[in-house]
Amino acid sequence: MSQERIGLWLIGAWGGVSTTAAVGLAGLQAGVAPETALVTSLPKFARLKLADWSQFVIGGHEIRETNYAAEAEVLYQNSRVFDRDLLNAVASRLAEWDKNIRPGTLINVGSTIEKFAGPKTAATRGEKPAAAIKRIRTDIEEFKKANDCAHVIVLYLSSTEPPLESDASSWDWAKLSAALASGESSPVPASTIYAIAAFELGCSFVNFTPSVGSNLPALEEFALKQKCLHVGRDGKTGETLMKAVLAPMFAARNLKVMSWVGHNIFGNMDGKVLDDPINKANKVRSKDHLLTEILGYKPQTLVSIEYIESMGDWKTAWDHIHFEGFLGTKMSLQFTWQGCDSLLAAPLALDLVRLTEREHRRGNAGVMNHLAAFFKSPMGPHEPEFAKQFIVLEKWADEVAAQP
Repeated sequence: MSQERIGLWLIGAWGGVSTTAAVGLAGLQAGVAPETALVTSLPKFARLKLADWSQFVIGGHEIRETNYAAEAEVLYQNSRVFDRDLLNAVASRLAEWDKNIRPGTLINVGSTIEKFAGPKTAATRGEKPAAAIKRIRTDIEEFKKANDCAHVIVLYLSSTEPPLESDASSWDWAKLSAALASGESSPVPASTIYAIAAFELGCSFVNFTPSVGSNLPALEEFALKQKCLHVGRDGKTGETLMKAVLAPMFAARNLKVMSWVGHNIFGNMDGKVLDDPINKANKVRSKDHLLTEILGYKPQTLVSIEYIESMGDWKTAWDHIHFEGFLGTKMSLQFTWQGCDSLLAAPLALDLVRLTEREHRRGNAGVMNHLAAFFKSPMGPHEPEFAKQFIVLEKWADEVAAQP
């Protein structure tokens, strides 16, 4: 296994998930954090010669002006996550990574996200898309050189953007690149701007959010042209994970699901953003399509997401499933899922980085379909059921392990 350094470039670098990922990675590097909840630490993946945690170094883009220590303290005070001894043990490493964070872009992020921008990012308002791509690319390139990284993986963890409402969803790369090069405004959102900059540098791109990112025909074409890997969208961490596990049970037992209601409450920054109906629409769409894919018909569904400030980073999802059994008898199943949002997401984000780096070493490019188990709305062809998705991941692991 190579011991080369690997860059982890976080978009939304000081957000809750990024901060948790940084604290976790620093803890793993210092030998003071357990590997619980990390899929890549399962015995199945031990034979894959995955990169060691010590090889990773963090940089990123962020629209706010803060630091890892301050954001970790917010999570500690408001949500009682982390351990004070852990935070003390990783403080110096987090401070070093803070130096690698650069101002992000506000292109088409929506008015709600724009409100969080600090002075340095606010100064970029009105930036042309071509200039934004060049600036982002330069930031990543300088980070790569300064840290002597063999490869950089761009991990998109920023807040959910409004849905894409331009014709760019059907454009090829030639048309999109021409529009970006000559236009005063961008036909695509910030998440796609970051993906383009990543691909121009030959970086891999992982989108853990419902935002568009690289999920466009033009970007899929460009990724292959640049021989880049990419994957997304929207990490599957809680309620939707339960749907992907439970819905196949109803289908296999021929129990007719008549309605499935899911109510979600949480109080972190992502909750603030999703309190805007425009941004929320993108998230609800990502959470609501799965049942039809698995069941083969569409039951009545309702997905609600509400911002409750006192909840902090703790997310509660209550689901009510109304189904029909033998002789038309109506029955129901209810469950409550409660978890710390950032601590559910961060280990999966780190897993994705590690698995992406391994695939990069194999010399492959394009969409990584074998990683569908990690996402609510996976790119490329995939099975909708979690168990089947995980079997695909295990088959990939067998294939990698069998290679010399």
